Amino acid sequence: MKILISGAGIAGPALAYWLEKAGFEPTVVELAQAPRPGGQTVDIRGIAREVVERMGVMEAVKERRMHERGLAYVRADGRRSAALPAEILDGGGPVAEIEILRGDLSEILLDATSQKIEYLYGDSITKLVQDDDGVQVTFHSGSERRFDLVVGADGVHSRVRSLAFGNEAEFVEHLGGYGSFFTVKTPEPLDGWMKIYSAPGGRWVGMRPDHDPQYAKALLSFRSPLLPRLKPAEQKALLAKTFAGAGWHAAHAIDAMEGADDFYFDSTSRVVVPEWSRGRIVLLGDAGYCGSPMAGHGTALSLVGAYVLAGELTRYDGDHARAFPAYQREMQPYVDQRTELPPGGLKMAMPMTATGIRLRDASTRLMTSRPFRPLLAKLAGQPDAIALKPYPAITQARTTQG
Repeated sequence: MKILISGAGIAGPALAYWLEKAGFEPTVVELAQAPRPGGQTVDIRGIAREVVERMGVMEAVKERRMHERGLAYVRADGRRSAALPAEILDGGGPVAEIEILRGDLSEILLDATSQKIEYLYGDSITKLVQDDDGVQVTFHSGSERRFDLVVGADGVHSRVRSLAFGNEAEFVEHLGGYGSFFTVKTPEPLDGWMKIYSAPGGRWVGMRPDHDPQYAKALLSFRSPLLPRLKPAEQKALLAKTFAGAGWHAAHAIDAMEGADDFYFDSTSRVVVPEWSRGRIVLLGDAGYCGSPMAGHGTALSLVGAYVLAGELTRYDGDHARAFPAYQREMQPYVDQRTELPPGGLKMAMPMTATGIRLRDASTRLMTSRPFRPLLAKLAGQPDAIALKPYPAITQARTTQG
């Protein structure tokens, strides 16, 4: 069977890996001209670690992992106000045990697939027409090809979802904020900590360690109602205006932003799609289920979802009419659990007033104090609501072929 996957981030290559092992013929199409380097730090936690182990790439992940000690809230002068050390939550908090740059994880997955799988960079899907026998796909380049199945693994703003399921507004909920990531020269030693400064007006200025201590990943986030789609130059102008005079390292980040080659900007959004498939077309990862960065677990959901989708397709011998619903049944409890937003959402995390910031930090200090640590660890350490099936057609294929 020929299966087209839209999106070469995390979910797409992970799915392609398992499909190829099972004897399918995956093709991956990606809008970007080439693999995207850098990016923000993502984590591999919970049951997703088992998926990575089964893929045989855990050692490569560990070699490139980021060694972060936790999250620290700081004041304008850089003094710490509150902290969430990683060990307190057993890796279940904002900083997990295995943290890795998104670009590094994507590169590992590409290395594991690119020799056997066709990647189409610099192209995208513009039209999907399905019938009883397959899907006719028209690409932006003008070419047309036919596939048995199509998978949308192309993120929150999925083109496949828009073409086959409906308008984005039906499935994407704006949570009241925007975030930007990019690389800067390190303005101060981070000592392994992700540092966040909160300025009044619902603004975050963050610095997160990079592999090279000379650099850091800057984070600029702010609360805002939904805005019209902005071009990169407009995004940067908005950030410069929003963070003017914010304090701490805001000015440093704004100065470095213009020359950053890995600049990223997007809304803080949640994706809920009641049914993940339409005929021969199915959604995977953020395209179908996303709790936003506030909920976390996006990378884990993508990795686990790729494994389950490929597994169910092998279980039903490629019969999508049975495999797609089975994939959703298997994943739904886990998705519901890991896309649930934390109490208070952005309002709690990014207060609008100085008083609100002080109250949030005081609450964090209280919850991380010795008497409350066992309760906090218990809440953060709830087991994943899924157990991985063996799916011999893909796991045994890796053992004999990989």
